[in-house]
Amino acid sequence: MRLNRLARAGVRFLACSALAISLHAFASDNTIVLNTIADANAGTKTPVDLGAHGPSQGDIFVFDQPLLDLQHKVIGNNGGFCITVRPGVFSQCQWTLQLGDGTITVGGQEAASGPSTLPVIGATGAYQQYNGVLVTKPLPDGTFSQIITLRRIAR
Repeated sequence: MRLNRLARAGVRFLACSALAISLHAFASDNTIVLNTIADANAGTKTPVDLGAHGPSQGDIFVFDQPLLDLQHKVIGNNGGFCITVRPGVFSQCQWTLQLGDGTITVGGQEAASGPSTLPVIGATGAYQQYNGVLVTKPLPDGTFSQIITLRRIAR
């Protein structure tokens, strides 16, 4: 009888371990995290100064820049626009990250300084079954860190 209880306990332990391992794998299959760098020092950028000279509501900034990995290797393109809403505070922006296996489009308010979190508003290719957020932060070298966290949409 004692061996039987030990065997059942062992089976329960193995079953729970297998469940924990499969849940971890399942969770990681449903999440994608991409670490990218938008190279604002390269590509094209066009400010459109409307109204009063200098930063004012309605100014537009259009950009098309290389998208880099953490080793600064080009992995795609980062292009879009921002419209100044509150000068020196935030702009309303939309841009698309073009990668080899699909695109991710984000849109929302980007702070004039410091980090900003924008929702993913659309995706194609390998990312089309996902939604999430992009956290962008200006770096001292003129580039922008972009961390995109995507979660598979439950169906």
